Parts: sequence; C-alpha cells; structure tokens
Amino acid sequence: MTERNQRLGEAGERIASRYLEQQGYEVVDRNIRRREGEIDLVALHGETLVFVEVKLRTSRKMGAAVQAVSPAKGARLRGLAEAYSADHPELPMNLRIDLVAIELTVGGEVGQLNHVQNAVEG
Repeated sequence: MTERNQRLGEAGERIASRYLEQQGYEVVDRNIRRREGEIDLVALHGETLVFVEVKLRTSRKMGAAVQAVSPAKGARLRGLAEAYSADHPELPMNLRIDLVAIELTVGGEVGQLNHVQNAVEG
C-alpha cells in the first residue's frame, strides 16, 4: 500500500468513525489485523456488534465506493467478524457487517457518504 493510499484510508476511517458516532454508534476498536485480513472499525449499536468496512474514493475510475465489497471480500469479512466475536465474549453476540462508502470531491471534501447496513449477508 502506498503512503498516499494509507493516508486516504486513515482519513476515510476518521470520517466514518465521526459519522457513526453522530448516529449513536460507539466505536470500540479500529484497524484490527488478523491473519485472515483486516477489519476497519468495530462499533456497538444497541445490542449489536457492528463490523464496518470503510471505502473511500477520490474518483470513480475504480467504480463507486458503495460497489467495493466483492463476494470474496464479504466472505472474508464474515470470517473476521466471527473470529473477533469469539475472542471478545463480553461483547454482544448479535453481529452485523456494514459498509460506509465515502466519495471525496476534487477539493478533498466529502461529496457523498453512504452507510449501508447489513452490506454483507450471512
């Protein structure tokens, strides 16, 4: 990952975290790296433990941010969520995987933010 991509990823996670907190979520963990992959954000929303994939785009060359979770990525996220939950029995057992898709304007401002609940089924 290039330094620019890393900075953009961190910015996306900050934007998503701030948005979720404004919506009543409590962010409890971030940037969880396991051998199976990475979870961007983990949050509590009521009695649900929510795993959040954050996608930030500066252009649509790679497609819209909201289209960024492939079936393979979804399967990987489900496995990561289950493993994280097993390691944290003190947290709710009700799990959900959401997507926060952010598109920046040419000037670097948030042009669009979409929060898709249950973005990954299963």
